[in-house]
Amino acid sequence: MAGWTSGAAAAEAPVILVVGDSLSAEYGLKTGTGWVALLQARLAEQRKPHRVVNASISGDTTSGGRSRLPMALRTHKPAVVILELGGNDALRGLPLSSTRDNLLAMTRAAQSAGAKVIVVGMQVPPNYGSGYVRDFEGLFADVAKQTHAGLVPFLLKGVADRADAMDWFQPDRIHPLAKAHPHMLDNVWPALRPLLG
Repeated sequence: MAGWTSGAAAAEAPVILVVGDSLSAEYGLKTGTGWVALLQARLAEQRKPHRVVNASISGDTTSGGRSRLPMALRTHKPAVVILELGGNDALRGLPLSSTRDNLLAMTRAAQSAGAKVIVVGMQVPPNYGSGYVRDFEGLFADVAKQTHAGLVPFLLKGVADRADAMDWFQPDRIHPLAKAHPHMLDNVWPALRPLLG
């Protein structure tokens, strides 16, 4: 999507590369209603020249993202990379150490390629156990701190933590409805806006 830019202008526009999972890939949603598409629309409204490239894949893990990031960096040469991965690592019970290592590697690779990075945090339900819940939530902040990257503490803030949360999710209780995605964009925007120049 090129927003309000077109042709050669779109090709020259600074790229915001989103590397995420189903929460960014519009899983179960009508095309154009997810937060990444809404981001492009907001950039156009605010006359920001940036072009959003959504490289998100439903079901992806940090390991998958790490393996495909180098090609995405070479192809798109992004000015900003938004890393929205980790939720599927938790759902699959993967070691937190590998999730942290993968996010660190991705952040450093993007920074080495000249991009500014935002790490998007996620949380897991209490039934995972208090220690795991705490450590999982904390690893995103740890990665951001170690690499001086931007941080979105919790992508689903104002959605998953509201009293009527179940009314904001698809029947699987994992993927938010379209009405939740403007809130998700609002959670990302404060970290992204200062990087737009």
